[in-house]
Amino acid sequence: MSSVRAERPVAVVGGGPVGMTAAATLARAGLPVVLVEQNDEPRPDWRASTFHAATLEVLETIDITAQMHAEGLVVPTYQFRDRRDGLIAEFDFRLLADATRFPYRLQLNQQHLVRMLHERLQGDPNVRLRLGTRLTDLRIEPSGPVLALEGPDGACELAASYVIGADGPRSTVRGALGVAFDGYTYPERFAITSTPVDLQGILPGLGHVNYVADPEQWLFILRTPESWRVVWPVPEGVSDEDATSPERLQRLLQGIAPYAPGYPVIDHQVYGVHQRVAATFRAGPVLLAGDAAHINSPIGGVGLNSGIHDAMDAARRLTRIIRDGAEQEPELDAYDRVRRTVAVEYVQADTQRNTDRLRERDEAVRRRHQDDMRAIAADPDKARAYIRRVSLLESVERFGIGRPPEELDLEGVG
Repeated sequence: MSSVRAERPVAVVGGGPVGMTAAATLARAGLPVVLVEQNDEPRPDWRASTFHAATLEVLETIDITAQMHAEGLVVPTYQFRDRRDGLIAEFDFRLLADATRFPYRLQLNQQHLVRMLHERLQGDPNVRLRLGTRLTDLRIEPSGPVLALEGPDGACELAASYVIGADGPRSTVRGALGVAFDGYTYPERFAITSTPVDLQGILPGLGHVNYVADPEQWLFILRTPESWRVVWPVPEGVSDEDATSPERLQRLLQGIAPYAPGYPVIDHQVYGVHQRVAATFRAGPVLLAGDAAHINSPIGGVGLNSGIHDAMDAARRLTRIIRDGAEQEPELDAYDRVRRTVAVEYVQADTQRNTDRLRERDEAVRRRHQDDMRAIAADPDKARAYIRRVSLLESVERFGIGRPPEELDLEGVG
C-alpha cells in the first residue's frame, strides 16, 4: 500500500452497533477513523437485544462488556414452547461454563451498546464523527476509495484507505459497488411489542427467553431490562396501521395471558423480514459488514451478533494491513470467504430452521420437532453441542475472529 494511502483514515459508513464496534476497534489499535452516519444522533433502533457468549468475548477486547453487564440482564436458560402443549424443552447455557466466561445470553437493547460506544468515540482523538452526513457515492481510484458526502456543511469528498460499509440492509455502499443482494422476503411481516407487565408473574414457569411454536400464530417472548417483549407474525393483507392499532395489540397480548387491567404498551414496530446475502463481502478495499452484507430472520438472535463479528474481523485485518504491514489480498480475501461462509452456513441456515420450526403447520412434523428438541435437551452432550452452535461459539472456534489467513483452512470455503 502506498504511503499516501496509508495516511488516509479508514471510513466506516453506518453508526449502528456494527459500525460503532468497527470504529472503536480500529481506534483502539491507533488507526485514524472517520465514522459517517446519516442520522444526527446515533441510531435508536431497539429490535435486537441478545448478546451471545462469543460476542461478549470479542467485545471484551475493547473493554465494553463490564458496562454492558451493568445495564443488561443475564439469562442462562431459554425455552422452546408450544402454544397448545406448553413447555417442550429448556436449554441451559451453563453447560458451556468450561468453554466461555459468559455461559448465558445477555439481554440488552442494541441502542445501549451504540450509546456506550458513541460516548467513547466522542472523546477519542483517532476518531472523527460525521453525524448527519449522507454517503451519496463511492468510487475506487488507484490511490484508494473516495466517498462523496452530503452533510451539514454541504457536499464534500473524503479520501479513505479502506471502507467498512455497515450501513444496513439498504446499504448505499453495497449499491455503489453494484453487489447483488440475493435471497427472498418473507410473505408475512413481524410485529414487535413491548410492555412493562411482568409476563412471568402471569405465566408461572415462563422463561426469560421463549420460542413458542404454533401453526397459526407463533410467538417469541423475551425479557429485557426495560420490559417484556413479544414478537408475532403479521399476515399478508393486514396493513401496518391495523397491525399496530391499540385494539389489535391489546387483543393479541390478552391472547397470550389474560390481564384484567389491560396491557400498557411501551413501544411497537412492524418490519419486513428477509433472508439475503451479498454476492461478495469485499470489492477491492471496501468491505461489507452486518446487515449491509447479510440479513436474516431474528428468530435465534444471531443477526446482530454475527454483524459484530464481521466488524471485529474486518477491523483486525485492516489493523494488520495498515499498522503491521500484512499483505492486503490474503487478509481481505479471507474476510470475504470466512464471513460469507458464516453468514450462509450458520446465520442463514439456523435462523431459517428456527423460523420454520415455530410456524410449522403439518401436525406430524410439529410432533417430530418437539421430539427432537426434547431429545436434545435431555442429553447433556447433544445439548452442549446445540448451544455451542446457537451461541456462535462453534463458528468462532472454526474460523476465529480476524484469524490470520495462514492459520485458516480455507479449502472449500467461500
